[in-house]
Amino acid sequence: MSDTHCPYCALQCAMTLAPGAPGGPAIEVRGRDFPTNRGGLCRKGWTSAELLGRGDRLTSPLIRQRGALREATWDEALETIAARLSEIRRASGADAIGVFGGGGLTNEKAYLLGKFARVALGTSRIDYNGRFCMSSAAAAANRAFGLDRGLPFPVSDLDTADVVLLLGSNVGDTMPPFVQHLQGARARGGLLVVDPRRSSTARLAADGAGLHVQPAPATDLALLAGITHVVLRDGLADEAYVARRTTGIDALRRSVSAWWPERTEAVTGVPAQTVREIAHRLARAESAYVLTGRGVEQHADGTDTATAAINLALVLGLVGRPGSGYGTLTGQGNGQGGREHGQKSDQLPGYRKITDPAARAHVAGVWGISPDALPGPGIPAVELLDSCGRPGGVRALLVHGSNVVVSAPDAGRVREALGRLDLLVVSDFFLSETAERADVVLPVLQWAEEEGTMTNLEGRVIRRRRALPAPGQARSELWILAQLAERLGAPSAWPTDPAAVFDELARASAGGAADYSGLSHALLDTGVAAHWPFPAGSRSGTPHLFRDRFWHDDGRARLVPVRPRTPESPAGRELSLITGRLMGHYQSGAQTRRVPELADAAPSLVAEIHPVTARDRGIAEGEPVRVAGARGVVTARARLSADIRPDTVFLPFHYPGAESANLLTSARTDPISAMPEFKNTVVTLAPASGVSP
Repeated sequence: MSDTHCPYCALQCAMTLAPGAPGGPAIEVRGRDFPTNRGGLCRKGWTSAELLGRGDRLTSPLIRQRGALREATWDEALETIAARLSEIRRASGADAIGVFGGGGLTNEKAYLLGKFARVALGTSRIDYNGRFCMSSAAAAANRAFGLDRGLPFPVSDLDTADVVLLLGSNVGDTMPPFVQHLQGARARGGLLVVDPRRSSTARLAADGAGLHVQPAPATDLALLAGITHVVLRDGLADEAYVARRTTGIDALRRSVSAWWPERTEAVTGVPAQTVREIAHRLARAESAYVLTGRGVEQHADGTDTATAAINLALVLGLVGRPGSGYGTLTGQGNGQGGREHGQKSDQLPGYRKITDPAARAHVAGVWGISPDALPGPGIPAVELLDSCGRPGGVRALLVHGSNVVVSAPDAGRVREALGRLDLLVVSDFFLSETAERADVVLPVLQWAEEEGTMTNLEGRVIRRRRALPAPGQARSELWILAQLAERLGAPSAWPTDPAAVFDELARASAGGAADYSGLSHALLDTGVAAHWPFPAGSRSGTPHLFRDRFWHDDGRARLVPVRPRTPESPAGRELSLITGRLMGHYQSGAQTRRVPELADAAPSLVAEIHPVTARDRGIAEGEPVRVAGARGVVTARARLSADIRPDTVFLPFHYPGAESANLLTSARTDPISAMPEFKNTVVTLAPASGVSP
């Protein structure tokens, strides 16, 4: 029996792994009581053990020879990688080598990967797939609060809320056990869901349980400006809180002054009376929360939209008030910890800025190197991928825990970029669509085969525990990085025991915003509720942030004026494409598409289309449709539904090849966070006669 946590989303539901029955999977999953899931799991969690015994599991290194991948020994694979990296570094400099990480890596692996990039390779060119997930929310929180933690309170605090305003997140599908924390607000008629689709979460607000607000795509910032306008105009703001705990109210008043409800309605399609009602319901509530998700953040103005949500929460006096608050729902399993300890292009462990001399000196001291040996900030994910094989760009790329061929925007362009590389090395446990293109593939461990830690959406550091031995020649990334560091003649120590790596991470994070210095595997094994910051000497960490002060030097939050932009708008018969997740699949689908129960429920790409839109284009239920944009074309099967606006079409992003929704999405990015414009793409829709989806 082994107590651990689910390998999928950031809710990190607790589970127990027990020996399976004869003839079945080697491991049986049992739900375990824990504050986030209280014993429940979604279908992905219940079926997660099926991946552990699959026949297509990678168990030996692979090297490309004469166009095909063949099995190799570890010595051959590692020597090949080290030799080619050394050659590229000598010829083109350290920044000709790139590293691309993932938000599913344990804290230990994310930490060591960042150290490996900067110490063993000497490159600044490292970023990760969290850039596609949490970057806008993180940038907004850092700007407003001086600190980014997805939920600055335990998720169970939501249980007693009178009102929850949920913008751009379909938790009913993406993290079903989360829904139980919304039941209190539903019972009080206070669940307010903002989504262009009538999603499973939006339907929870029906029948007197709240409101579903269905704005036009890419108008969430205007909607938030309109709600904030009403709060300030109607005297609903917590003036004492604003005066005591924030700066910038005058500039904020000016920035929203033009967004009266009727103008907001003209831009968003949300009735003016609904705009007023949301403002008044939030202000009247004794316990109220504003929560955001990727639907409002994955835009070229995602940082400003998340900032607008924070502004609203601040003028209402919610942030840091017991029983109220603002938070953003982290998506990937270790999306929080993965961005704290060195995978991001501009950060060092402990959520330190790589440009801060004191931060550089502290981390370099832990690593036993000179601060001058550390590279400066790198470039974010979209730019990093686009630089592959270009003059001055990266010639070699090491990919860990990410499937960029499916998950990155403008996927056709990414495929071309990877093809320009001199060396592509992918570490994975299945031959993902990205691994299929690699020159070297390294087999690594799955969740139930490794020890480590994860940090969930509420900033709680938890233990992942091993229940099975590694299959075949599969190895931990910790061992791989240590072996490569040795072959590259890297300075510093390269521990491979996860507990020892965590201890080094804790020292490196000490004094940083994300301080783990009081934690260890041994302490976490006691079951302590370990919300960071958890500095040395702490007994309980920090479950509630911002109760007394914010992380800026003056202790005050920043109200930052932001202005709605004019989004790329459809014209004529064009539509807005929005993308998202299905209940049965996760991220690029590299794992869930291999689970028969999940794959059978959603085996191929389906386009959700309003019946009026379909009728006008001669599209019938279940027939193949052609979705075309400026960057590509995909074919999907039509599903007609009145749950979507007539001016939009919805595609899930879990599918590879010609069914990849990201063949259509734009690589245009937010100027602050470098978040791509995933959620608003102009497309056309037509029957795909004679095509089988």
